[in-house]
Amino acid sequence: MMNNQYDFQTHNHFFFVGIAGTGMSAIAQYLRGIGKTVSGSDRLFNDQHKMLIQEQFEQQGIRCFFQDASGLTPDVDVLIVSTAIEESNVEYQKALQLNIPIVKRSELLASISRTKRTIAVGGTSGKSTTTAMIFHILDQNGVSPSIMSGAGLTSLQEKGLPGNAWVGKSDWLVIEADESDGSIVNYTSEIALLLNMDRDHKEYDELTELFKTFRSHTTGKFIVNQSHPKSKALSVDKSYDFGLEAGCGFVGSQFKQDGFSISFECNGVPVKMPVIGHHNMENALAAIACCTAVGVGLADCAKSLADYRGIYRRTQLTGLRNGVTVIDDFAHNPAEVICAIKACQTVGKRVFAWFQPHGFGPLKFMHRELETEVIRTLRPADLFLLSDVYYAGGTVTREVTTADVVAAIEQESRQVAYFPDRKDMLPYLKENVEAGDVVLIMGARDTTLSDFAKSVLDVL
Repeated sequence: MMNNQYDFQTHNHFFFVGIAGTGMSAIAQYLRGIGKTVSGSDRLFNDQHKMLIQEQFEQQGIRCFFQDASGLTPDVDVLIVSTAIEESNVEYQKALQLNIPIVKRSELLASISRTKRTIAVGGTSGKSTTTAMIFHILDQNGVSPSIMSGAGLTSLQEKGLPGNAWVGKSDWLVIEADESDGSIVNYTSEIALLLNMDRDHKEYDELTELFKTFRSHTTGKFIVNQSHPKSKALSVDKSYDFGLEAGCGFVGSQFKQDGFSISFECNGVPVKMPVIGHHNMENALAAIACCTAVGVGLADCAKSLADYRGIYRRTQLTGLRNGVTVIDDFAHNPAEVICAIKACQTVGKRVFAWFQPHGFGPLKFMHRELETEVIRTLRPADLFLLSDVYYAGGTVTREVTTADVVAAIEQESRQVAYFPDRKDMLPYLKENVEAGDVVLIMGARDTTLSDFAKSVLDVL
């Protein structure tokens, strides 16, 4: 079953392949929250030593299995797969044998979005953060929305949940609309946001066409960032757009950062938030524009953002040790890496920015920008540290490696260091960092990265 008009309401028992992944886990929890039967598998699950997310799933009534098809039984109504699951997967093949329909994650999310008043957040950077800010504002102001996000909200994780899904009482649903696999064209939304458009996974021409289709599927407000040239070009109504220059509906100004807090004004209304980075002002402006479209006043939006708790691995403070700050971030494309570095530069006298590419395909696509634009972002005392590509399995060509990127950078700059095995970087950091420095950990897909950030903190 591979069509855009799949109706999830016709099924009761959903089995997710790779259920621990952020995109899959959010939908699985949402479906369980509305009363569906949910089970799933992951290659990382182990009954003897259960992962935290496995325990959290089971507490919600979601059955968990190792990815060996043992949990796939005839009572399963539909198998949910992501674009990363190949047809050779053992559970994909068993579903075919059992005549169980196979549906893509994006088709399932699109089907859910058609039944709700959906707010879809699009763009190549900042989706998870902005989605979380929107949810926080609406929740604080009595709207009681639902959310499916790509990252755990701290406020939900404190409830003992993975934090990337919540079922509210209203018809409003906040989701991320992913352009990387093209699935963004499937979503129907009442309000849609376009945060930015940078070369990431796809070239600009293809991105432009995807976001145009995203716009055409929006039944209400289509809100864009007027400060980003390529998103600005898709604007249809400036009155709800946001940016840094006069002429759009929500204008940010007077940006300041003081430690781990930023402040700015939106249309003259003061906003203060416990986050870092100029990019977070733009994310907040987007959230404010969206929430006013829902009906929340500007002053109430600003008041709510004052106690925004943040999300998992988005310039997240791991800790402070001997005067050295360790920050963990999901940055995985050049634009995000640059934003994360710039945010940390306002905190530390030197930034040791470590990056682990999240796949050989993505590295091949973005290596030129890593070799040039990221290096230009560094101050004279900053350093760019790289380790080998995170390989998650599957069929892949290794045309560009981290060693190739380092060699290219070394031709122009001495501000790079290569640690093929990231563990070898720990003694280097212990010897070289000083009080006042920031160590920035960046990467995606690898579920051990937050633990690695903690190991960096422990060694200092």
